[in-house]
Amino acid sequence: MIVALYARVSTTKQAEKELSIPDQLRQMHQWCKQQGYSVAMEYQELGASATDDRRPVFQQMIQESCVPDAPFDAIIVHSLSRFFRDALEFGLYERQLNKHGVQVISITQQTSSDPSGEMARRIFSLFDEYQSKENAKHTLRAMKENARQGYHNGSIPPYGYRTVEILAQGKQAKKRRLEIDLAEATIVRKIFDLYLNGYQGKLLGMSQIAAVLNQRHCTRRGKRWIKTTVANLLQDSTYVGEYYFNKVCAKTRIAKPNEERILVNVPPIIEKELFERVAQQREARSPQNTPPRVVNSPTLLTGVLKCSCGAGMTLATGKGGRYRYYKCSSRITAGKQSCSSRNIPMEKLDQIIIEAITERVFTPQRVEAMLKELRERLKTSRSKHDNELESLKKELNDIQQATDRLYAAVESGMLPNDISLAQRAHKHHARRQEILTEMSGLKRKQQMPFAPLGKKSVQTFCSALRDKMLDKESNFRKEYLRLLVDEVSIEGNEVRIRGSHAALAGVLHKTKVGHLEGVPTFGSGWLPLTDSNDKRI
Repeated sequence: MIVALYARVSTTKQAEKELSIPDQLRQMHQWCKQQGYSVAMEYQELGASATDDRRPVFQQMIQESCVPDAPFDAIIVHSLSRFFRDALEFGLYERQLNKHGVQVISITQQTSSDPSGEMARRIFSLFDEYQSKENAKHTLRAMKENARQGYHNGSIPPYGYRTVEILAQGKQAKKRRLEIDLAEATIVRKIFDLYLNGYQGKLLGMSQIAAVLNQRHCTRRGKRWIKTTVANLLQDSTYVGEYYFNKVCAKTRIAKPNEERILVNVPPIIEKELFERVAQQREARSPQNTPPRVVNSPTLLTGVLKCSCGAGMTLATGKGGRYRYYKCSSRITAGKQSCSSRNIPMEKLDQIIIEAITERVFTPQRVEAMLKELRERLKTSRSKHDNELESLKKELNDIQQATDRLYAAVESGMLPNDISLAQRAHKHHARRQEILTEMSGLKRKQQMPFAPLGKKSVQTFCSALRDKMLDKESNFRKEYLRLLVDEVSIEGNEVRIRGSHAALAGVLHKTKVGHLEGVPTFGSGWLPLTDSNDKRI
């Protein structure tokens, strides 16, 4: 009989030790010699699990076996678990091979070819599957404990980090921790900066950031950047020092419940505030919240211009594109009977809005008046925020004490260290994170610009903003317009501009005075007086 040998080990570490595979091959060669079989092929699978068929050498062997004139009559394995550890998959592949006259024979679990032998193989296969699942369960348990102690599981660290081997305390074995890779961390920071502040006066999306990086030959460990990898990086909490192990099932890639995830503290690459600002901007620019046409359209007032009927106004053209208008979207979709408003020349309305903003709304006198009004509002709400903060601090302290009592009970033997304890500890941790988030929001409100700015600072800001708004080539003028203006409404011959005191204060204090580059995000809250917002068309 002409046969092929298949030897496999599960991990690359086993392969590197060069013990298991040579031993399997030696025993199989010896057994074939005793049986009088001729070995035609050897297939060696280095570091691949038998729980699935994602094994290149295995697939090559199956492909070469399932041909009209198979080059061998049987596949010899040391044990059936080397072939497959899943009973169902084992049966399917064995049936496929049998159709082409190829048997699967184990030198340590020999069975006959009659029904009793087939049943024995099924039993062996079921035991192999059970043993595999038990091993996986205990391995995962050990890996989770390893993560709880702050060590890294796996061979590939997150982008921006590298692994360093250290000698575990009280043990001879070496373990690995994550530390910052300075070269990769620079690219991580650049990606966050590009998303927030854009590039060469233009805001960038995920695909555009990837294109900029690829043009600069900044690879992702030898691979090109794509939209998905940029998006995943921008939402990964690892970069603020919160790396989670056991987030998804290794086999199915399905997300696991929060209580099964293990938090590993790692050195942060970016600040928490920067990460939150990116998250807010991603949320604001999400297609679910803001249509892509609003974000990407070069039209100045898209997304903020409203008709008297309440519908948005969008770009329309006439005479083959020679004339551009703002037209009620209701009239476009439902016809003239839905709204009686008229088309408004785009360039004329854009010029009116820009003039109103630069000459009448955001003048030093008006800006100082709006900031004064904002400070008065903040004074009245400050005491309320202080009370809320004190209440949250008390709850945070109570949760910390409850957590400490739990751990003390475990250490004294009064409470078992089981799944119920982990769930209770996770609930405490989840509520603690919620409280910290609420406290952060309240602190941001308290830190809203309170002290009056000097007249020179206000004048410089207004001058810089005017330059930006009058620069038709800059994409940032649209972004600042959307930031400072919530809505432009048309009612007959009257244009009304509604905006936010808080956004104005935020721009003044968060950007460099006289040098507006980034586009910060803030809440809304101001409504300028109508006398300076009305403009005849």
